[in-house]
Amino acid sequence: MSSEITQPISIREYDDNRMSDSPVRWILFYGLIMAGFAWLSTLHVEGESYGFHSILPVTLILVVAAISKKALESLFAGIIAGLLLLDPANLFTGLGDISMTVVMDETIAWIVLVCGMMGGLINILERGGSVLSFGDLLATRIKGKRSTMLTTCVLGILVFIDDYLNSLAVSASMKNLTDRYKISREKLAFLVDSTAAPVCILVPVSTWAVYFAALLEENGAAKEGGGMMLYIEAIPYMAYGWLALVIVFLVAAGFLGDLGAMKEAEQRAQNGQPVPDGIKQDGFDTSGIKKVPPIVGLLNFLLPMAVLIGASIYYEVDLLLGALVASLFTIVLYYWQRLLDFTQLVDSMLDGFRVMLHPIAMVCAGFMLKEVNDQLGMTPYIIDSLSPYLSKAMLPALVFATMAAVVFATGSSWAVYVITLPIVLPMALELDISMPLVVGALLSSSAFGSHACFFSDSTVLSAQGSGCTPMQHAVTQIPYVLIGAVLAFISFLVLGFMMA
Repeated sequence: MSSEITQPISIREYDDNRMSDSPVRWILFYGLIMAGFAWLSTLHVEGESYGFHSILPVTLILVVAAISKKALESLFAGIIAGLLLLDPANLFTGLGDISMTVVMDETIAWIVLVCGMMGGLINILERGGSVLSFGDLLATRIKGKRSTMLTTCVLGILVFIDDYLNSLAVSASMKNLTDRYKISREKLAFLVDSTAAPVCILVPVSTWAVYFAALLEENGAAKEGGGMMLYIEAIPYMAYGWLALVIVFLVAAGFLGDLGAMKEAEQRAQNGQPVPDGIKQDGFDTSGIKKVPPIVGLLNFLLPMAVLIGASIYYEVDLLLGALVASLFTIVLYYWQRLLDFTQLVDSMLDGFRVMLHPIAMVCAGFMLKEVNDQLGMTPYIIDSLSPYLSKAMLPALVFATMAAVVFATGSSWAVYVITLPIVLPMALELDISMPLVVGALLSSSAFGSHACFFSDSTVLSAQGSGCTPMQHAVTQIPYVLIGAVLAFISFLVLGFMMA
């Protein structure tokens, strides 16, 4: 809506011990669970709500993820469970139908093309020596671990136009430096991810702002042409975005220490192993990088980035068109300088698509899960369950908590609002509460879900670009995410009572 040090975002996960127990035990474990979901389907009366049962597939995903530490496998376990709950007799038909629905979705097509184009562009920058030149320049200016982490955060803020661009470009350009100062890849992923979605919601010139401004107009929260103005008015109330920024800078500056699994990751990095166990690098061959003068290498990095941002803004904040223009510009620039021949440039683009297959598969699986959840009626069930507790003062906090849970459960920080805005906005209008405050709560919940969910697009891309698995990234950053969520909830409680 991604040889270490010189290699970019190509990662493949390996875990030889994950099936250390007998395969028979795992088959029995999953078989019993799936049989249970099939049995639950017999209790459902056609035409009635699935009620509490609608949240069970997501619960299964979280349990399987905690046990297996595998994001993609967990997602498919939840998808299969949800389809069994819907209609066990037509499991394969249902799986085929939602697969086709997702593949034909315009949003998925956009994500696939953007991820592939961004992967190809960054691969060209790597093979042409530009990322290395940029990293070497930073190395001459930055001395120390704290400065490296603060620089990563600042770069994340500067690349504000889209969280995908942030997740891939910043991580690729900072890996050399973070490795040098023994910063774990998990912490790099946290620094990048915390300045992705949280920053994008705070800047009106971003893909997030354009998308949500249009949704606000479509759902009657603002008059035609007034969606962006309402969005801008809501920026001061986007509590989670502001708090996530404060927290990541406190961590980078050393005022907030390593918590939970992050402490173990940092200890491992201090012992000389910044890349976590279970990661094997493959893919891009950067052994033939041509040496260029530092200033030329720097320009070869900055110019494509400037074209990417400028073209995206020119085409009404469309990162896909920006990536197409930037890729063509970079191909011509590098060919003209004879850094790579035409065959190498084309191979670089194709390799970029190839190494992004894993995150693309994760995002597609997330959309399949959302389709299953929609058929089960999970989102309306959660909202209806909290409706009796709604009041003018409590609405912002409950909107944040409810929608944060929904986005976290579905991994879809954009698509879910097509369903929920027609429900939430009329509530706010009926209670006559400040619309900017409610929009701020909605955008905060979206940023939280994108930030916290281990299979959301920005989390997967941040992990891919940084050099760790989505689960390693999610587990290490969750303490900081929860701190931000709790403080945001309290903020909306206070604001709700103050403005009631």
